[in-house]
Amino acid sequence: ASTPPTVKGSSDPDVFARNLATTLFTWDTNSGLWPLDYTSAILAVGDPSGDEQAGLASDVAAYLPNRDAWIELRQYATTQYLVIDTLFVPDAWADAVAQAQPGQIAPGTTAVTIEGTRHRSGVWNGQPVTSEHAVAFTVFVVCAPTYPTCHLLRLSQLDNPLR
Repeated sequence: ASTPPTVKGSSDPDVFARNLATTLFTWDTNSGLWPLDYTSAILAVGDPSGDEQAGLASDVAAYLPNRDAWIELRQYATTQYLVIDTLFVPDAWADAVAQAQPGQIAPGTTAVTIEGTRHRSGVWNGQPVTSEHAVAFTVFVVCAPTYPTCHLLRLSQLDNPLR
């Protein structure tokens, strides 16, 4: 099997969000890895407090094929990657922070909305096939001063980002 993926850490929320998104969307069904290997890479950079871990695991699962779908996709040598077009702190985040109770949002927490194109390729009836699909989502991260490097709190529902 291939080396399991990892998310490159950063203290910069935008850099971290970009690294996270790239890892989340880059997979290869022929690598010998399973969806859980990709999930583990994302959970490894989750909030060390563990408060959001169960929710984050559920969020990540919604982005990846389940085991049965993975086995099906493997027959077609399916691979996927993401090309990021835009990355920004959504206007709605300022509203969320303003409405939060004191202490509800840790210092250094932010939302980063990512818009891009998911590219898939594989082999169907012996012929290479590709597809592209626009995607948008928001990652919620906590960075300095709470932690020296950024950690992932939650992911929005795919194609339902904060704006």
